[in-house]
Amino acid sequence: MLKIVSPVSAALLLIATTSAQAPPEDRAAALKQSLAANQAALRQYSWIETTQISLKGEVKKQEQKQCSYGADGKVQKTPMPDAAPAKAAQQPSSGGGRRGGRMKQAIVENKVDEMKEYMEKVAALVHEYVPPDPQKIQAAQSAGNVSTQPSGAALALTVKDYVKPGDSLAIGFDTAAKKLSSYSVNSYVEKPKDDTVTLAVTFATLPDGTAYPQQVLLDATAKKILVKVTNSGYKKSGS
Repeated sequence: MLKIVSPVSAALLLIATTSAQAPPEDRAAALKQSLAANQAALRQYSWIETTQISLKGEVKKQEQKQCSYGADGKVQKTPMPDAAPAKAAQQPSSGGGRRGGRMKQAIVENKVDEMKEYMEKVAALVHEYVPPDPQKIQAAQSAGNVSTQPSGAALALTVKDYVKPGDSLAIGFDTAAKKLSSYSVNSYVEKPKDDTVTLAVTFATLPDGTAYPQQVLLDATAKKILVKVTNSGYKKSGS
């Protein structure tokens, strides 16, 4: 039986087997090329993106969108009607006098709005890192912020300052199984020390060998916000 190897896996395997003699910039360039090839393959597909945002363990918002790439190379998303609506925030009773009650309610509503805005920023951050952007890796490489560490059957590639100053992207590759073993990010929403976030991606492979991010988990620990993005139902356009 012929085993299909995705563009990402093929190039990462090349990086691993030549890591002893090839300079870091060549290994990063190979990865960049493989990611570009994989992205070109993904553009043939449409899929369903399911996003779930939780606050302190309680689901606050869940939505589904039909996704596909447009002619400009950007992902176009159409909300699906069956998506679960966001839960309305409960407002406390306006006790303690009419004026005092209105002031308290206004303060609560303002805090709720700020939290909703923050949750949207956290959710949007997912798409800054997934899928990986070859051009951003190239920029980091040019700045000297890409390093590789081969170790036996494994290969680790680290990209610093990928999207924001001080962030890091780590890609792990299992050379024996010829597949991505890990994909993680350390970043932040607005302030590096106050609202750090971690992101982990689980990849899967389509029948033609194209790799895609099956599930993304982003944890904003300080605010107790968890974003889970699941991609499913991949179909080639026109099929």
